[in-house]
Amino acid sequence: MNIDKAVMRFAGLVTLASALLAWRFGHGWLLLTGFVGLNLLQASFTEFCPLAIVLKKTGMKCGEAFK
Repeated sequence: MNIDKAVMRFAGLVTLASALLAWRFGHGWLLLTGFVGLNLLQASFTEFCPLAIVLKKTGMKCGEAFK
């Protein structure tokens, strides 16, 4: 697995978790969904992603998006 796939999997997991939390506990959890979406959007333009930096430091191999 490379950094690109790990970032997408983590973003998908957090999005699903926040949607379930919003359904169960309140709509405030949708702010987390929005944050993940905005972070993915800005990363597509700037190629800056904090999770990618952390994963790179752990030795995970780079993909095409985050080098």
